[in-house]
Amino acid sequence: MCPEDTLISSALLRPRRITPENNTMTPLPDTVDTQDTMKQFLSDRIMKAAKALYSALIERSPGLIRDRKHHLRTHRLCCSGKELVDWLIRLNEGSQSRSQAVGIWQVLVDEGILIHVKQELNFQDRDTQFYRFTDMEFDLSQSAEEKDSKEEELQESLSLLGQMGPDALLTMILRKPPNQRSAEDLEVIYEELMHIKAAAHLSTSVRKELAAVVAFESHNKAGTVLFSQGDKGTSWYIIWKGSVNVITHGKGLVTTLHEGEDFGQLALVNDAPRAATIIMREDNCHFLRVDKQDFIRILKDVEANTVRLEEHGKAVLVLEKSSGLELTNQSGAGGSSKYTVMSGTPEKILEHLLDTVKLDTNGSEPIDPSVSDFLLTHQVFIPSTQLCTALLNHYYAEPSEGSELEKAAYALNTKQKIVKLVVQWVSLYGLSLTDNPSVVAFLESLRKVVASESRLYAMLREQLKERRKKMLDNCHQPCVKQHDELDWFLGYESPVGKCRAIKVNDKVLHEIFRPDHTFVCLMLPVNSSVRDIMEAMTSSSGGNILVKMNSSGDREQLKLEARAVSTSLGLNERLFLCSASQVDKLTPLKEQLGPELNSMDTLEQMCAKDIASQLTSYDWELFTAMHETELLYYVFGRDKFPNTTTANLERFMRRFNEVQYWVVTELCLCVELAKRAALLKKFIKIATVLKEQKNVNSFLAVMFGLTNSAVTRLYKTWERVPNKTRRIFTTYERILDPARNHRAYRLAVAKLSPPYIPFMPLILKDMTFIHEGNKNYTNTLVNFEKMRMIARTMKIVTDCRSQPYSVPSSPQKGLTERMFLDTPAIRLSTYSDQSLTLRSTSNIRHYVQNLKVIDNQRKLTQMSRDIEH
Repeated sequence: MCPEDTLISSALLRPRRITPENNTMTPLPDTVDTQDTMKQFLSDRIMKAAKALYSALIERSPGLIRDRKHHLRTHRLCCSGKELVDWLIRLNEGSQSRSQAVGIWQVLVDEGILIHVKQELNFQDRDTQFYRFTDMEFDLSQSAEEKDSKEEELQESLSLLGQMGPDALLTMILRKPPNQRSAEDLEVIYEELMHIKAAAHLSTSVRKELAAVVAFESHNKAGTVLFSQGDKGTSWYIIWKGSVNVITHGKGLVTTLHEGEDFGQLALVNDAPRAATIIMREDNCHFLRVDKQDFIRILKDVEANTVRLEEHGKAVLVLEKSSGLELTNQSGAGGSSKYTVMSGTPEKILEHLLDTVKLDTNGSEPIDPSVSDFLLTHQVFIPSTQLCTALLNHYYAEPSEGSELEKAAYALNTKQKIVKLVVQWVSLYGLSLTDNPSVVAFLESLRKVVASESRLYAMLREQLKERRKKMLDNCHQPCVKQHDELDWFLGYESPVGKCRAIKVNDKVLHEIFRPDHTFVCLMLPVNSSVRDIMEAMTSSSGGNILVKMNSSGDREQLKLEARAVSTSLGLNERLFLCSASQVDKLTPLKEQLGPELNSMDTLEQMCAKDIASQLTSYDWELFTAMHETELLYYVFGRDKFPNTTTANLERFMRRFNEVQYWVVTELCLCVELAKRAALLKKFIKIATVLKEQKNVNSFLAVMFGLTNSAVTRLYKTWERVPNKTRRIFTTYERILDPARNHRAYRLAVAKLSPPYIPFMPLILKDMTFIHEGNKNYTNTLVNFEKMRMIARTMKIVTDCRSQPYSVPSSPQKGLTERMFLDTPAIRLSTYSDQSLTLRSTSNIRHYVQNLKVIDNQRKLTQMSRDIEH
């Protein structure tokens, strides 16, 4: 934050999120030479892609480039913007939208490869806007070998330009004057603001207003002064690309602000001079700018659209008038409220949300999204026991005014809403609600009273029947035994043979090692504390402590109050019981150090597609075993939520690290260069299949493994990988780019439809940003705007699993088939009983579920140096 900035309005400017320091991406050195080299590398790739696209255009539609007459002028050898967009859509067989095609052409305009006849910077999808390719020498002569790979290069070029297109399109939209932006343009800007750190915490209505007024500003040269200390404040700035230095008189450089951070608010609100000088720290800095008059107007609009309800002179509920966008979204999901809850007491928020629940004849109309937001996050501000009490109070409440008929109608209406809300609660939480005895007792008492009232009984039965039908449609396997029609948990039995979810009352294996590497196995509750473990070790003498140690020998003494230490262990971490004097003498177990030999002989017998399919199958089981609320417990702190567990989430996260280090381990253990190159190629192919199967989590785990420093330094190995395979890898690398809050990844995932397995570390990072940047309470009222943002992130997991997943045994021919034309690993004539056994589904599944890895980075780096000096 710039020194001149402070918190202005709780509705517009929120506390800033704190970026975690343990980012797995290693930033490039901050030198001009490196930046110039990377920029030139990217420009060369774009030029090569442009050549492939131009070649296809000349070959397939040469008539598009011709002389054009417009307004008595002739434009030589050019294409119209509309025809270029139409042609690109046909080339992609209709798989692209017009805006996506515009984005691709805008990339070429930005690079100076495609030029408007009047030198305009924005590509326009119009018949009367003409473009020509620059007078570069496109050598279209090709050898027979080059012609064979022409289609592959074209598809790679379209993939590269397609990844860059959204950024180019957004820049183009931002360059437009605000009064020339279309509704589609505003939606694009609005979506971008959701992922910018400085604006991510703003309400929907504020972001919508900002999208309509935000302007684009760029400065090409480092050292340029944006404004000086003492200048009049005219604008609020958000850094979209680059960084700036903040300098004040007498102190010099105070701080450096980076992408996503903002400055300049205080001078606008207080009509005060600038408190610091802002200087460009690097070339090509881009900013999103909101001018003073718009900034002040938005502040006033926020206040004008806010309604505060008070009791006994104190605010108990704060509402904000919903924007048109919010009303549209809510109406599509059962919402009808014209006001959005911003903050309030838990009781008043619940009361307001019950009012939004609409009922039809059978009570099956969808429920307002704000209700599910409340239910998913309620444990932060109202424990389940208190929620049950509040619901019962509403259920039995009787109106004090009106006729007997009106009172009866009101009471029935309230009871129906309570029943509908409870059905939604059970739908969101499933069997995890049975871990709380008070909730179980509440559900049983409610079931009994509902069963005694015919209209409520019929309504609940219909809702449970409808829910069971949906679960069957999504391939949930209900138990075959007969159930009570009013069984809240009908259909929630875990399918046989799947990875079982760890529940809060389950007992799990605790392996406790001694300094001499002997060990004791204990079956203890998952949430056992260190004190519980010590007491269970009856043979241990007093004065001992419990220590966890990783494969590098790093040790950490655990506090007696620490819980769930067994399921929260990292990869290759183990628990040791010893005296304080023995801690420094502890050594890692042999199994912690990882394998000494690679499994190349086994991997050679397995098809890359089969390995990927089994990885995805197991990942899906782990993913579906965790509950969305585990993200909440993990981010807010498990100690704040008694009788809960995050064991399933931590197991899934540990799997990501396991797959990542499996890739590095196998490559660094493979001494023979030719086999190592073949293995490297196979891992890239596995990544390709994982991407096709929409297993984003393991796709990125493999990619992080391939970009590990111990692997990237294997230059001789990479030289042996075919060029087309390396091009695929380079394309995938762009998805790992953390710039603009992982924009490349977010754009890629936005194109996916469920089911898919998301990148869980980034979801947790987003939740952490929201949590650390927003208080749970504002002026003693629950900050429900924060809860809504938290719930929206949790619902990403819900959406990913909203459809049944069937891992294809052999994915459809796509990029994998086009780019990897390898011969089979084993010829038919050389099949042996052993190879056939290794290739069996059960053996591949066993292999991927029991990966042996080295996670000591120092050791992996040394191994890499040993095999390639």
